[in-house]
Amino acid sequence: MEKENKLWRIIATALMLLLGVGFILPFVWMISASFKPEIDVFKYPIEWIPKHWNAAANYHDVWFGEHPFAIYYWNSIKVSVLTTLVSVVASSMAAYGFAHIEFRGKNALFVIVLMTFMVPASSIIVPQFMIYRWLHLFDSHTGLILIGSFSALGTFMLRQFFLGLHKDYIDAARMDGAGHFRIFTRIALPLVQPAIATYAILRFIWTWNDYQNPLIFLRSDRLETIQVGIQKFASESGAYYSLIMAGTVSAIIPLIVIFMIGQKRVIEGIAMGGVKG
Repeated sequence: MEKENKLWRIIATALMLLLGVGFILPFVWMISASFKPEIDVFKYPIEWIPKHWNAAANYHDVWFGEHPFAIYYWNSIKVSVLTTLVSVVASSMAAYGFAHIEFRGKNALFVIVLMTFMVPASSIIVPQFMIYRWLHLFDSHTGLILIGSFSALGTFMLRQFFLGLHKDYIDAARMDGAGHFRIFTRIALPLVQPAIATYAILRFIWTWNDYQNPLIFLRSDRLETIQVGIQKFASESGAYYSLIMAGTVSAIIPLIVIFMIGQKRVIEGIAMGGVKG
C-alpha cells in the first residue's frame, strides 16, 4: 500500500512538473523575445538565451517612444491601488455586517447581493454606460474606480471568514461596551488579516488586468490604462513583436512584485479558508 501511494505521488509530481513547464515556457519566451532584435524573435529553433541583445533599445522605444507608456503605467497604478483600497473597505464592512449584525431582511439582502454576482458583466454594460454618463462619471478615473470598488464576490468571500470567528470574542467585546465599529476595527479585522490580504491582492490583479471597463468607460488618451495602452501600441506598431513583448513584460512586473510580497498572506488566507470550511 505504501509503495502504491509513493508511486502515485511520483506520478502526480511528474504531471505537475509538466504542467508547470507548460505554463512557464511561454512566459520565458516572452521575456527572451523582449531582449532580442526583431529579426531574431521567430528564429527557429528558438534561442531561449538571445545571441544578439537589443533589450536597451526595445525598452527605451516602449517607455520613451511615441506612445505615452509611462502615463498608461501611472494610470493603472492609480486606478488599481484606489480601487483595491475602496473595495477592501467596502467589502469588509459589508461582510462583517452580514456576518455579525442582525437586522430585518438581512438574508434576503444577502441573496440579492449574491444574485448581482451571478449576472454576467457584459449584460449590464449598456445601463452602466448610460448611468455613468448621466452622473458625469464617464471618461474619468473616478467612474472607473467606482465600477470595480463594490464586489459581491469580495463581500461573500470575507463574510465566510467573519462567520468563522469565535463568537466568544464578539460577546466579550460587547460585554465591555464596545460597539460594532470598534469590534470590527479592533477585533475582527486583525483576526482575518490573511483573508483581507488575499482579497486585496486578487482585487489589485483583477483591476490591473481589466481591459473591458477602461476600453468602454474611458475616451481620453491621457486617462487610458496599461491594458488598453498595450493593445493600442500593438495595433499601431505593426508586427514588431520584440517591442510588444517588452511592453507586456513591463506591464506584468507590478503583479509579480505584489504577489511575491504578499504570497505568504495569500497562502495563509487559503489555509485559513480551508480550516474554516
